[in-house]
Amino acid sequence: MTSFRPAPTWLADAVFYQIYPQSFADSDGDGIGDFAGIAEHLDHLSWLGVDTVWLNPCFVSPFRDAGYDVADYLNVAPRYGTNDDLARLVDEAAPRGIRILLDLVAGHTSVDHPWFRASANDPDDHRYIWAPHGRPEGFVASPGSRPGAYLPNFFDSQPALNFGYARGNPAEPWRLPVDADGPRANRHALRTIMDHWLSLGVAGFRVDMAASLVKDDPDRVETSRLWTELRHWLDAAHPDAVLLAEWGEPEVSVPAGFHADFFLHFGGATDGLALRSLWNNGEGTVHEQWDPLDCFFDASGHGSPRPFVEAWRQASAAVGGAGSIALPTANHDFSRLNCGPRTAGQLPAAFVFQMTWPTLPAIYYGDEIGMRYVPGLPDTEGSVLGPRYNRAGSRTPMQWDGTPNAGFSSAPADRLYLPVDPSPDRPDVAAQRADDTSLLHLVRRLIALRRRTPELGAGGSVEVLHAGYPFVYVRGGRYLVVVNPQRHTASCPYEPAVPGTLEARGVVVSDGTITAQGFGYGVFELRG
Repeated sequence: MTSFRPAPTWLADAVFYQIYPQSFADSDGDGIGDFAGIAEHLDHLSWLGVDTVWLNPCFVSPFRDAGYDVADYLNVAPRYGTNDDLARLVDEAAPRGIRILLDLVAGHTSVDHPWFRASANDPDDHRYIWAPHGRPEGFVASPGSRPGAYLPNFFDSQPALNFGYARGNPAEPWRLPVDADGPRANRHALRTIMDHWLSLGVAGFRVDMAASLVKDDPDRVETSRLWTELRHWLDAAHPDAVLLAEWGEPEVSVPAGFHADFFLHFGGATDGLALRSLWNNGEGTVHEQWDPLDCFFDASGHGSPRPFVEAWRQASAAVGGAGSIALPTANHDFSRLNCGPRTAGQLPAAFVFQMTWPTLPAIYYGDEIGMRYVPGLPDTEGSVLGPRYNRAGSRTPMQWDGTPNAGFSSAPADRLYLPVDPSPDRPDVAAQRADDTSLLHLVRRLIALRRRTPELGAGGSVEVLHAGYPFVYVRGGRYLVVVNPQRHTASCPYEPAVPGTLEARGVVVSDGTITAQGFGYGVFELRG
């Protein structure tokens, strides 16, 4: 494994919070969230206990893919404010102990980016991947005077930046090697972009589609080399900054140079089975090609924690001490925890697991109050990816209180970026702040418990005692965790002395047995 500078010490204890900026808080009444709105709610994040905020892309964009189609990497989109507003947000977050990460779209731009407009009219420009004649499969016809077609990286409006091909092919002469002029210019551009925003004070980046850069790259060998090069530059130029990968394969991405990678609903040989085996209940965002499975956090009790545990063990062994694995509750691309048949009453057990397993927890905005995936929304800024895959349901406005628009915006309801959840019993922050028994207070207590108990963090040991219902494991040899995400009572043998209770509901440890009621959970301190 390549030797990198050790990760900043703050990362080991980080609790991430992802903000989809257009849906978090609208300060100016135009119906779209903005930086000033986020700044107004920093006290909520500080009170909750999160210390690292990741913002979805906030750069100039035509928003055909919700900002993942960047037209200017060095300036923010006016809908969110100005570069100075972002700098102000970073400055206001810092005294609260909160770091800000931006989303770096490394593999493609918008067709509206000046780079692409120039490339579409210059046959000698190799910043993008062009086939000079015809239109090979997967390519899109040139919109300019340049003949041929370009390769998109996701939607047709997102042309792939050219980082070269790992393998040549005489039948496809457009395949440039990774050290050609175009790929070299793009690698240099990534450094320029990162340097610009890190100099403003952001703490690092979550990198979109990080595995997609070098094409026809078996085992991502050349893509890994690219990120290794960038990590060495980052270690020298910005030693306190971090890179998080949207890769979904920590055993590859972390040795390549990322400080952490997420378990995702895709990635690796199993196409994201680890995360899907936990949360995916066949509702909300579902790709048709996924094999149906019973997830562990489902009321039926037909799932198992084993697929996740096995994937985590494999990834952890490969990562070693070089980096971390992050576990999200959800994100802007897949369903919230509260989705389909899963109810709010099932969420506490899910958070107990997420906050006590040896990964870095990432909370998607609103999940801390149990916001719902809202089905049936119109396609909004490219949200629909398939007949059963509409990302808009996970992107609805944050629910702050019981006032109109849930306190998100003063705009008329028909001008909101997306409609607020219409459910009459939708949760909100204000109501849950006033209720000590709420999910919000539980999540806050769990974060605080994790902070003061290193054995419950990402680096502590774990011993699985029962890989079923209930799921039982010991952290750091001192803390017993019990999670029963099904509706039925479940039990398993447990011989050690009765532990002291730190956080529990519906779990009893006595007479050599752990008994957990439906949706029960418990965190206990073992007595020596």
